[in-house]
Amino acid sequence: MAKTILEMANITKQFIATRALDNVTFKVEEGQILFLVGENGAGKSTLMKVLSGVWPYGTYEGQVILDGVVQQYKGIKDSEKAGLAIIYQELALIPELSVYENIYLGHEIKKPDGTIDWNETIVQAKKQLDKVGLDVDPSTKVKDLGTGKQQLVEIAKALSKNIRILILDEPTASLNEDDSENLLKLIVELKKQGVTCIMISHKLKEVLAIADKVTVLRDGKTVANLDRSELSEELIIKHMVGREITNIYPKRQNRNIGDVIFEARDWKVYDYNVSRQLLKGVNLKLRRGEILGIAGLMGAGRTEFALSVFGNPKKYKVEGKIFKDGKEVRYANPKAAIADGFAYVSEDRKGQGLILGQDVKQNMSLKENFSKSWVIDQNKEVVVANNYKRDLRIKCPSVDVVIRTLSGGNQQKISLAKWMLTKPDILILDEPTRGIDVGAKYEIYTFMNQLVEQGMSIIMISSELPEVLGMSDRICVVSGGVIAGEMSGEEATQEKIMKLCTEN
Repeated sequence: MAKTILEMANITKQFIATRALDNVTFKVEEGQILFLVGENGAGKSTLMKVLSGVWPYGTYEGQVILDGVVQQYKGIKDSEKAGLAIIYQELALIPELSVYENIYLGHEIKKPDGTIDWNETIVQAKKQLDKVGLDVDPSTKVKDLGTGKQQLVEIAKALSKNIRILILDEPTASLNEDDSENLLKLIVELKKQGVTCIMISHKLKEVLAIADKVTVLRDGKTVANLDRSELSEELIIKHMVGREITNIYPKRQNRNIGDVIFEARDWKVYDYNVSRQLLKGVNLKLRRGEILGIAGLMGAGRTEFALSVFGNPKKYKVEGKIFKDGKEVRYANPKAAIADGFAYVSEDRKGQGLILGQDVKQNMSLKENFSKSWVIDQNKEVVVANNYKRDLRIKCPSVDVVIRTLSGGNQQKISLAKWMLTKPDILILDEPTRGIDVGAKYEIYTFMNQLVEQGMSIIMISSELPEVLGMSDRICVVSGGVIAGEMSGEEATQEKIMKLCTEN
């Protein structure tokens, strides 16, 4: 019988007026894969910060018990000495340094005289790369690797510290399907080598594929500890949201699709120095009151299309024609596109969509500052922000809280609310639910349906095929810089979409 390697017993963590964790308890056995799931804001990341020493002993109540001994970490160095390593969603690598320098940064291999032994560092780094199945030259700079390979470098860095417990916070959130699948295979392989893995994930398909145990958190409390034999998507969702969601893609009440509101004809896009053609002649139409899903593999040109028609902020070279309400248009910048009724919710909400150091109401009013005679009407700003807080079910104590303190799902809702204040008639959503939980997804989908029922038109770019199938009236598949195929939502299947994705 496998022994319990780790127990978190009655962990409670208080932040001034907010209790982030409330008597959370779970156990994991040596060599198991445990998933932590729950809605954004449920306390998952806070719990892992307690476990890894980011929140040191004395700043929380309860016990972290490793091999039967209560731990009193003063910081991350103490947890690493005990054999734990944590990898966050935002990777902690230095792009300008080589792979081998990143792997041994902070725990360098040294010669007897105290200087760094670079030759041995390269040799040992290659061994760590072999463990994670990454065949790259250790001298390669990290900035020259794709996101999936950078994730493997981060894991190699953790393994170089001789860890026994590996904690991964949303490791596949920014990976494509192939890289995600390879990472899951690696985690299963690490399990065979005796490494215990604790993963935070919103992707229930991953959970069901490799989990030995699942701990579900809701509102900072443990609501379920499930063994593999008990697992089902329906049961996990029910525990996560506190209610059954039989279909996470809500049905639209009124489907009134009208005339063409936007059209692209033979739209071509080249990168900055015209050395590479990104789109080779896209033709598509968007109708009023319609959700048009744009599917395709990473690098197919989906985001490049969205940015090039939305005022072209990346300054691509473009050819072809675009039409709005039957009139040919060409926007000099995003401000011109916004003035003509476009809105664009970026796939990178933290880097491009929000100002994390400002509060909720300030972020919502970024595009509409409620100014009169150069003075902001703060009362109106508060009223409007509170209305969207209610309508989008944004979980925050008040609209005065700094946005970086909120969960990813709530940040995404605020990014969406910001654009609603511009009163657009065409809304471009680029990966609208990336990295957010199933409950927040359902609420965003419901809001999308309300918008198109009111006559708005939505272009939704998504890498999640169930999302494309569940929400789209019509689907265009981008592959090799062209529209490889188009189909109605009713006739589309994952198999048909993937076949088109891989044809060019």
